[in-house]
Amino acid sequence: MKFKASITILLFLFLIQSCSKNDLSSNNPDITIANKKTTGTSAHDLLSDDTFTSMVIEIVYVEGFEPSQTAINNFVNFIKARTYKPDGVTVETRSIVSPGKLQYTIQDIRDIEDANRTEYNTNTTIAVWAFFADGESDQNTDTSSIIGTAYRNTSFVIFENTVHDFSNNNFEPPRDLLETTVIEHEFCHILGLTNFGSPMQTPHEDPDHEKHCNVDTCLMYWSSEFGSGLNNMLGSSSIPQLDSQCLADLKANGGK
Repeated sequence: MKFKASITILLFLFLIQSCSKNDLSSNNPDITIANKKTTGTSAHDLLSDDTFTSMVIEIVYVEGFEPSQTAINNFVNFIKARTYKPDGVTVETRSIVSPGKLQYTIQDIRDIEDANRTEYNTNTTIAVWAFFADGESDQNTDTSSIIGTAYRNTSFVIFENTVHDFSNNNFEPPRDLLETTVIEHEFCHILGLTNFGSPMQTPHEDPDHEKHCNVDTCLMYWSSEFGSGLNNMLGSSSIPQLDSQCLADLKANGGK
């Protein structure tokens, strides 16, 4: 039996080493290489219009585990508010049949992306992949549950089954609020926050929780990934916002 009141919600961040964009050449024409790099290394490309003037978000979900339209709309608005993409941000959504797993490893998620992803960077468009899974992370324990992971430079996964478990019931936040918070938090990691590809303009990385902000009201504060972050959403209709230090980091790296 699961005791939700004592469960810690953990948006766990994996650092997955992959290939360099510089590997793309006439001798190696794999168009997927530029989207298989380490988390945070494409932060400037995502934030600025120096190379990419538009962005496409490819949202793929297991049937029955589609993110809410409100969360998708919030996500797009967040991207427009923080990045320079004068030629626009588009979203493509589609479902896939369940892979039939109760638990997913990060390698499972990578394999699903490799088999199903269709949008990759072009000359002027940068592509982002978001997968919404029907199972839980294999890293869950009796006291903690992972609900999101940024695992490549343009890729993240939301364990939507876990989102369902911890939303829309008594003493739990609304589902679209929890979805939006998790999506924006993971996206901010691929934008390089905190100290994760977008250099800090002032020191504000939490020494006890690396790659997270030390301001307790910030979207990138560590408790947004733990049970106390979930508790802070109760009775609220507001999505946590980035604090001034995180915003300064994004602006310095080419964003708004």
